[in-house]
Amino acid sequence: MWNKDEIKGKGKQISGAIKDKTGELIKDPKLEAKGEAERVAGKIQEKRGKARRKTGEAVQIAGKI
Repeated sequence: MWNKDEIKGKGKQISGAIKDKTGELIKDPKLEAKGEAERVAGKIQEKRGKARRKTGEAVQIAGKI
């Protein structure tokens, strides 16, 4: 099951990709850069959430042993 960081990270990635492509289309380098930065931040947040989830799962498994 995904946690809130994974979900929010995916949302940021989508939002960032939209801003990035919009910036490309309207030739706005600032919007494009902002979108790229948001997309990267989303990837980091998603990976952090995934690591937390995996750690939690490992702790649960270890607790059953």
